[in-house]
Formats: sequence, C-alpha cells, structure tokens
Amino acid sequence: MKGVSIMSDQRVFDMELVKVESLENAVRTPFYQTDSTGGSVWVIKPGQILPKHYHHHSDDIWVILQGKGVFYPTPNTEVPFTKGQVIVSKKGECHGAKNTGTEDIVFVSIVAPVPADYDPVKTN
Repeated sequence: MKGVSIMSDQRVFDMELVKVESLENAVRTPFYQTDSTGGSVWVIKPGQILPKHYHHHSDDIWVILQGKGVFYPTPNTEVPFTKGQVIVSKKGECHGAKNTGTEDIVFVSIVAPVPADYDPVKTN
C-alpha cells in the first residue's frame, strides 16, 4: 500500500501491498483508526516471528490473506494456519505467529477497542 494514510472517513481500502522490506521484524502498516477500532496490515517474512503477546482490554481479529505459519493461542502451543482463515483472539488471550512457509504471510488485523495495550509474553 503505497502512501497509505489513516483516514477515518474512508470506507473502502485496497489491500494490495508492496513488499515490505524488513529482514528482522514483522512489519505493521496501519490503514484505519477511529476512536474505537484500528485496522492494520501485517507482513511476516519467512522465518520471522510476530512475538507472543496479550491485549488485556482489546480483541484482535486476523484475516489471513497470504502465506502459512503457526499461531500461538497459548505461550506453549502452536496451531497451523494458512491463507483464507480467520484467527480471533479475545481480550486477555495470548497470540502471536511464526512464518513457517516460503512466502510472506500477509494478514489484516482489526483491533477494538483502541488504544490497545501490548503485554509481551515473558519467557523463562
């Protein structure tokens, strides 16, 4: 999405993405936010991880547009996912992902309410 600006009055969005260049981290591109809801597109390159975390006051819904990987519904559980699936994490539930495939994972994340807190899963 070239030159994306967050516009609360825009109602139709084109999810065609340019390749996001980040060799180390998953990349989040916000495209929508109001006082109650936020929308972002995430790109996770092969081998990258979106760290396990919690939002204590917000739900986070992922619509998988491309790729495959594993989802972390708990800190020690992996569940495979692929394009065409929707992943729902209610407030207080662990979530994160790892790209186990050979192409980028691309997904839309809808979070509500915003702002969402971010609490990383603590590792021992």
